[in-house]
Amino acid sequence: MSEEVRSSGLSRVAERLAVDGRFSAEVVSRPHQRLLQVRRGDRFLTLAPAEVWDSELALLKPTLEKVAEGAAAILLLGRPKDPDLGAVLARGVFSLLPRDADADALYVAIQRAFEHLEIRARAESRGKWLQRYRYELGELIEIARALTTERDLDRLLPLILEKARFVSGADAGSIYVVEGDDPDPTRRNLRFKTSQNDSIEYASREFTLPISNRSLAGSVALNKELISIPDVYDLPPGTPYGFDRSFDQRMGYRTKSMLVAPMVSAQGEILGVLQLINKKAEPKLKLRTPEEVETRVVPFDERSEELLRTLAAQAGIALENAFLYAEINRIFAGFVTASVEAIEQRDPTTSGHSRRVATLTVGLAEVVARAGTGAYRQASFSASELREIEIASLLHDFGKIGVREQVLVKAKKLFDWQLQAIRHRVEFAAKAHEADVLARKVRALERGATKQELEALDQEIDRRRQELEGMWRAVLSANEPTVLKGGDFTIVEALARETYVDFEGRHHPLLTADEVSSLSIARGSLTGPEIDEIRSHVVHTRSFLSQIPWGRAFRRIPEIAGSHHEKLNGSGYPHRLKAEEIPLQSKMMSIADIFDALTASDRPYKRAVPIERALDILGYEVKDGALDAELVRLFTEGQVWSRLHTDTGPRSLSLT
Repeated sequence: MSEEVRSSGLSRVAERLAVDGRFSAEVVSRPHQRLLQVRRGDRFLTLAPAEVWDSELALLKPTLEKVAEGAAAILLLGRPKDPDLGAVLARGVFSLLPRDADADALYVAIQRAFEHLEIRARAESRGKWLQRYRYELGELIEIARALTTERDLDRLLPLILEKARFVSGADAGSIYVVEGDDPDPTRRNLRFKTSQNDSIEYASREFTLPISNRSLAGSVALNKELISIPDVYDLPPGTPYGFDRSFDQRMGYRTKSMLVAPMVSAQGEILGVLQLINKKAEPKLKLRTPEEVETRVVPFDERSEELLRTLAAQAGIALENAFLYAEINRIFAGFVTASVEAIEQRDPTTSGHSRRVATLTVGLAEVVARAGTGAYRQASFSASELREIEIASLLHDFGKIGVREQVLVKAKKLFDWQLQAIRHRVEFAAKAHEADVLARKVRALERGATKQELEALDQEIDRRRQELEGMWRAVLSANEPTVLKGGDFTIVEALARETYVDFEGRHHPLLTADEVSSLSIARGSLTGPEIDEIRSHVVHTRSFLSQIPWGRAFRRIPEIAGSHHEKLNGSGYPHRLKAEEIPLQSKMMSIADIFDALTASDRPYKRAVPIERALDILGYEVKDGALDAELVRLFTEGQVWSRLHTDTGPRSLSLT
């Protein structure tokens, strides 16, 4: 077929479209003499003779590209040579028309083609929307998971802000947290806690502002309503709040669109404010100049508002949980601190002992965890396990609250009241003897005794007084909690035989059996029953601590604290456990406890032992099979005691 014939056929189709009023809304043009184009909005159809498809496909290349995008379709006049019409249609041809199609056939074909493009566009739009919805839903699920697992407020707030900016395409943002407990929100403040900005770097600092309608964040906190502003430099008339441009002026930034949402608890209490700044048309772009802000920043749309409302609700719950968790941690830390203080109030002579033992035990645990050789080369402790060790060490003597205070603080072999009673007896014995001798002296004077007889009676009074004073000094000496020597036992035995006479002539021992038993203590200041009572504090410790719901992380605290006086050879107490039955944490605590007891300078009943001597004593305990040799080696080589000079106080205790 000649070119002239093909062109004339296309021309006739063009003429029919031009005179048909049904095509008044379409734009008909001839981009090429062998092509006819019908445009409706941003979509178009290309009509061409079938021969163009057969031999001049390059003419249709621009149209085929738009066909792939869903913005165009091809209609052929006549039948192409390819016998496989399915393949032709699959490659982009929408329909085949007669070469000399009449107006009605053209109308139907063109209408169907545009409807096809419209349907395809809606389907793609729904597909994109569904894809975006699935993406956003997935992000919200991930955000919810992240927010519910993070409990540290200092990490939670930046995480909330980061996720809010991500789902909304915001360039910058900040978070305010409500401070104060007053039921009236206007008597509380907002504290600026954190900020982020993709385009500029700057150092932010915390500050507070009142909750009121005078500021944008304050208004959102007061009314608990989301606010969206297209341009904060052009606020609507009558707006109660203004916008402070000082930050923009200092940093060369331009704040434009803003979306501010309240973070509210499940009970409806305002907890904070989430503020997003400058929604970007292209999220990856940076806004380096105010001019770029003007062209690249758009208002936050309804979808952004919906997403932020959802995220702010999640953030409010996460924030409430973080506040509650922090409060529980404060209560928990306060309980531990108060418990340690209660222990030390019961036994002021060991003030600071619990803290020092905790420092030494945790320090030894860290040294053990770093050991690359030896029996404990595979031992390790997580942060939670180290906190468990620390708390167990702080409370290892908690059971002392179940021991009589007079036994806890007993610095001498005799209680003060016992020593006072002996003193009174000595004084009474001296006075009673003096009264007896003076009575005899009166009778002697009545019978005319000589001067020598009277002087002898006076000397007898002095001699007995000196004897009794010597006995008193012997009691004071024997009362000291030092190692009792053989000669000292002789003195105590002699004192046990001493008596005095009361006014009725009855004889009484100068010392009671209990007093003699106490003064006969060979080492220290405690009798056997008193030692048993002191040792019972470990039983009380485990019993008391077992009643506290520690949770899974700290469930072994009662066992660890209650085993710190057990010895590897089974000679410890209260249960005489063998080495394999004693927790490693308790073995480490035993070393720390003994070392501090030896080196502490605040014990009234003994002097502090030098570190070298204390280490020697630990070595003797190892030889006796009481302490773990490898742990003592690590304690010594790691010089764990040096941590006592750098310890600044209790660590931050938490339940994680």
